Amino acid sequence: SRSTYVEIPVGPQHPALHEPLLLKVKVDGEAVVDVQVITGYNHRGMEKLGERNTWIQNVYLYGRVCGICNTVHAQAYVQCIEEIGSIQVPPRANYLRTLVMELERIHSHMLITAVMAELTGFDTLFMLLMRDRERIMWSKEIVTGNRVLADYIIPGGVKWDVSKDKLDKILKVLDFIEERMKYYKKVIMEDSIINKRWRGVGIIKKNEALEYCLVGPTVRGSGVKTDIRKDDPYAAYGELDFELITYDEGDVWSRMMVRVDEIFESIDMIRQIIKKLPDGPVAGKALPRVIKPGEAISRVEAPRGELVYHIISKGGQRPYRVKVRTPSFSNILNGVIAYRNSLLADVPVILGSFDPCISCMERLIVYDVRKNVEKVVPIRKLIRKGVVR
Repeated sequence: SRSTYVEIPVGPQHPALHEPLLLKVKVDGEAVVDVQVITGYNHRGMEKLGERNTWIQNVYLYGRVCGICNTVHAQAYVQCIEEIGSIQVPPRANYLRTLVMELERIHSHMLITAVMAELTGFDTLFMLLMRDRERIMWSKEIVTGNRVLADYIIPGGVKWDVSKDKLDKILKVLDFIEERMKYYKKVIMEDSIINKRWRGVGIIKKNEALEYCLVGPTVRGSGVKTDIRKDDPYAAYGELDFELITYDEGDVWSRMMVRVDEIFESIDMIRQIIKKLPDGPVAGKALPRVIKPGEAISRVEAPRGELVYHIISKGGQRPYRVKVRTPSFSNILNGVIAYRNSLLADVPVILGSFDPCISCMERLIVYDVRKNVEKVVPIRKLIRKGVVR
């Protein structure tokens, strides 16, 4: 142990993210010794807001937990409602939901790949990826009517159907994106700077990824074969054929290559969806104002990993409790092990490889004035102390 370590604040406004997050990086020269993650700069109280809104209002609220993967949040929320209320979803609606979620996965993975190129100093690759990603955003708008916040999923189905002409346009876009991504993958694999900055950096071993409950491309980049779409299929995923992408190295390179290869899998899945799309209605019965008492847990595979919603109804027009566990909450807080033995200059790249979403993950932090310490308090402890019911 040494008393001469220097603590450097990376954030809350810093080079890796457009959202506020503070990393207290303890260094010995240029070597990182320890990292402490400080959150709380972007807390919006989304869970408490859900207790005040009606069931249908919350569909739009929880679609805004994350602007990038808003459809998958809406899917997780309505799955809970549909389970509690015994609401059936038509097969065609399940396929259309899956189509939009996979379009979202493609644009999310293209976005973080572009951001990582920028963090590495490869601005040309950043601009090319962002340019081509816009075609996926346009395809999402064809289906949902919106580029970013889709607001397409409703309890019992989706808002409207999609014509064959629009689906044909999406297929043409996917053909273009597939060819472009083949080129970008070749660039990423062959570029010497990317290889030096990504390979062997931010390593998380397989047993560590399991022990620290990492999720999504982060855990699959450490060789763990897990994906909610395979492990616990929802929507139309149980009727689609796709490969589970994993890499074994556990470094920044592996986490990013998982995302690049998943883009190709998502393209193939959307082609299957359009080919197999069943006929029929796209929505079932209208959501009743009052949902019967019950409790449900919903798991979906967001672009960043496992997203969990836990909803309790006591019979009424509003939920009694909505708990949201986002993938970034697991990856950013528990992923501090990846910074060990790295250089200070690698910290932004390692953080970026988790594809962090700060607005998704903010939780309660308690500051003890007398002891001058801060700590995260789990909901169970607050319930025992009578702070919440």
